[in-house]
Amino acid sequence: MDRRHFLKTSALAASLAVPAWAARAAAPASTFAPSPGAGWRLFEVTSRVEPQQSGGLVRAWVPLPSMEEAEWFKPMGNLWSGNASLMREVRDPVYGARMLYAEWAPGTASPALEVLSRFATRDRAIDFSRPSATPLALPAAEHALFTRATELLPTDGIVRETALQITKGTQGDEAKARAIYEWVVDNTSRNPGTRGCGLGDIKTMLETDTLSGKCADLNALYVGLARAAGLPARDIYGVRVADSRFGYKSLGKSGDISKAQHCRAEVFLSRFGWVPVDPADVRKVVLEEPPANLALNDPKVVPVRKQLFGAWETNWLAYNDAHDLKLYGSAGPTVPFLMYPQGESAAGRFDSLDPAAFRYTLTSREITAA
Repeated sequence: MDRRHFLKTSALAASLAVPAWAARAAAPASTFAPSPGAGWRLFEVTSRVEPQQSGGLVRAWVPLPSMEEAEWFKPMGNLWSGNASLMREVRDPVYGARMLYAEWAPGTASPALEVLSRFATRDRAIDFSRPSATPLALPAAEHALFTRATELLPTDGIVRETALQITKGTQGDEAKARAIYEWVVDNTSRNPGTRGCGLGDIKTMLETDTLSGKCADLNALYVGLARAAGLPARDIYGVRVADSRFGYKSLGKSGDISKAQHCRAEVFLSRFGWVPVDPADVRKVVLEEPPANLALNDPKVVPVRKQLFGAWETNWLAYNDAHDLKLYGSAGPTVPFLMYPQGESAAGRFDSLDPAAFRYTLTSREITAA
């Protein structure tokens, strides 16, 4: 249960200084300036799953924090309890995504599982005026993993044609990465009617000229185009855990976060390493910040667009960067990504995008120094 590691975080929590901004009111929504200097924040997320019993074997998979990034994200352990006959942590063999697998025997009354995950995180911001003195490179296996095609992220056909058109005339990987970011921001839109975070079927989006959706669509489009242009890129799947301290209601969520899932993207650049990007959140601000349907040159949009190539406000749990996962113990289909609890019974897979019907809740709590 990672109990020893988990308990160590009590000492860490006591040692964390409350960030200077914590006692201040949120900044106005025309300011957006994530900075690692804001300091580390410690959070707990509780995932409670109570799947419906259907008379046969019931299974559930709960994503656990898997990203381990010294500069911005540190998993601090997980505890779990429940009446499942089997509970164990398992990992996807390709990406290393962690999940808790639970199994309830037929006839189990009121199946229930609760997982408490603790992690520390802080903002990210790349200083593009300070590139690495020597070129950086991913290990060969990681480069291959993050440039390859997946089922929903093909890198040939219309995807490659579009990527080459966008990056035509650019010099260097940074210029290519920026060109793709600006193109996605300029040519897509957020569709509030999309279920969950979307699916990320970028080939269909381009073939039908339907460049709308939510984060798993728009940021997947960025990742697929970047890979097609030869740039290592990846989606990172997670969930928002706190309100934005910059006053953007659309860019945060606290308390009940059952529907606050959000995926982000990264691109690897030879002078800077992994660079955070999030064109989908630019489009979220455009659609949702009052009075809504803002122009791209609106004062609320401009700073977000500028910062979200190279910075994230990390009021967010990073689960994993996995695609096309085969769920441990399941004979059912793969899932395109894992940022929602998953479950199944003899009747089939539960609807992970409907917490009320599946019967799961996610809640977040920030731990501050006394």
